[in-house]
Amino acid sequence: MKAIRVHEFGGPEVLNLEDAPEPTAGEWQVVVQVKAAGVNPYDTYMRQGTYAIKPDLPYTPGSDAAGIVESVGPGVQGIAPGDRVYVGGTVSGAYAEKTLADAWQVHRLPSNISFAQGAGVNVPYATAYRALWRVAHAHAGETIFIHGASGGVGVAAVQLARAGGLTVIGTGGTERGRELVTSQGAHYVLDHRAPGYLDELRRITMGRGPDVILEMLANVNLAKDLSVLAPRGRIVVIGNRGNIEINPREIMQRDAAILGMVLWNTTRPELASIHAGIVAGLENGSLSPVVGTELPLGEAAQAHRAVIEQNAYGKIVLVP
Repeated sequence: MKAIRVHEFGGPEVLNLEDAPEPTAGEWQVVVQVKAAGVNPYDTYMRQGTYAIKPDLPYTPGSDAAGIVESVGPGVQGIAPGDRVYVGGTVSGAYAEKTLADAWQVHRLPSNISFAQGAGVNVPYATAYRALWRVAHAHAGETIFIHGASGGVGVAAVQLARAGGLTVIGTGGTERGRELVTSQGAHYVLDHRAPGYLDELRRITMGRGPDVILEMLANVNLAKDLSVLAPRGRIVVIGNRGNIEINPREIMQRDAAILGMVLWNTTRPELASIHAGIVAGLENGSLSPVVGTELPLGEAAQAHRAVIEQNAYGKIVLVP
């Protein structure tokens, strides 16, 4: 089979399309024929060797994919060859024609969701779900500000928050991105590149500020977030690419909380609960991943360049 292999850490050019051995399902494992693989920003950090998790070389990148079950190993229950599934993590890597996953990482893909959409479920939706309901403890009636709402996690957060009864304010850096955020259910959409957009946020919230902020680029926005947060508000840091100086007094005077999260810290029982909620939302139509770009598997380097650009628009997926 064909797979992307990384033999040394570095830039996008280290992503090579090569022949690789086909995976075999062991006990409690599943082999999935990949129809689409999702590309996430953390994939680029891992490729560079700068991520907290550093894989052994050589390796195949990717944790998100959707496809058809090809085979199951001994002990696997409730999953059968021919099933449509998406995976939330893999054993062998997702950027390949086939991937090996533990059975607990495999989830049913409803028939109304395409394989390309399914490849955009795991990291974006599990991250947004955990940030909203498990970390920020958001609840209906609150106001949420999604700082960078046009990317994969942002779109997922807009859909989840809107379905959960929150007033949703999102931002996008391009007109196309802001139109996407509007179409996904945000009540208000701001241009985070416009000089006075935080003044507009204060106006929308009648001076109080949002109760919850989901932050995708904390090294740029965290200090600004603190200046507009409501009393007893919570900021969840989802993405960050460097250092930033903040004034702790902004936290003190609001009794506020800055909360960090990484999806990999989620326990297996919590993941099972999160994905049960996500699958239900996919089934009933309240959740629907948006695919912005589909590229052939061999163009993984181009996908890695695009996923870290600030003009985010939905998910980037690779198609074997």
